[in-house]
Amino acid sequence: MRPAVIELLIVAVLLPLVVYFAMRLRFEQWKAGYAKLIRQDAVQRSHAVTVGKVSEQLVPYLPGFRWNPKDVRFVGAPVDFVVFDGLSDGAVRAVVFVEVKTGQSTLSTRERLVREAIQRRQVEWCELRLPGVSTATAS
Repeated sequence: MRPAVIELLIVAVLLPLVVYFAMRLRFEQWKAGYAKLIRQDAVQRSHAVTVGKVSEQLVPYLPGFRWNPKDVRFVGAPVDFVVFDGLSDGAVRAVVFVEVKTGQSTLSTRERLVREAIQRRQVEWCELRLPGVSTATAS
């Protein structure tokens, strides 16, 4: 084989390899930088969710909360609290569903559905009795 043909074969084999590895290196650098941004965003979102959940638990004890904290029952989802206004005084004046939001957060679809059902007064009482379960105490 002539030296020019050998050089051409070497270039034909090596050039695509060099281009491949150069592109691969650029892709890995881009991916590493982008992954860092994604992780930072995830940490920020997680922090916001954690602050929101802690805030929900503390709200009944903050100044300006309009109901007695003794009347509040934490539910969590799809509403944060149910307030039995006046229960601790022995006279329930109202039952109030409370959703706590922080920052720019808005109601989820499920929260809106619950709010709309309550606003349409589609709320009822149900007493459920379990068959065969006795509340009598043994002596």
